[in-house]
Amino acid sequence: MNRTLVAAVSGLLFGAGLALSGMMDPARVLGFLDLFGAWDPTLAFVMGSALAVNTPVQWWLKRRGAPPVCAPRYELPTKTRVDAPLLVGAACFGMGWGLAGYCPGPALASLPQGGAAVLGFVAAMIAGMALARSLTTRGGG
Repeated sequence: MNRTLVAAVSGLLFGAGLALSGMMDPARVLGFLDLFGAWDPTLAFVMGSALAVNTPVQWWLKRRGAPPVCAPRYELPTKTRVDAPLLVGAACFGMGWGLAGYCPGPALASLPQGGAAVLGFVAAMIAGMALARSLTTRGGG
């Protein structure tokens, strides 16, 4: 099976899910984070639905024992330790999400709509990724 085709179809399906669920709207995400104001539980339902679908599929795939369709083996995380790079990365992700209302997937899916906010977020995200890569290749994490 062609990996590029599978990646493209997966990306389109993910983007369609983001659009259908309203998760490309930063106001909806910020509403979810506003616990003591006008709280919007939509994101909780989206995450819960994703877990309800993904959890049994992951369980089944692990029990099946066969390799994945488009790769020789499953690439599972090997790090189990909570360390400084993980905490700093999570804090940066959370601050960006809370300030802008975007995380990487919805921001990329929102690019065709344009607008200064999403373009600024994606530029900052790319700069942060480049900085993280330079720090880890120099032995910083």
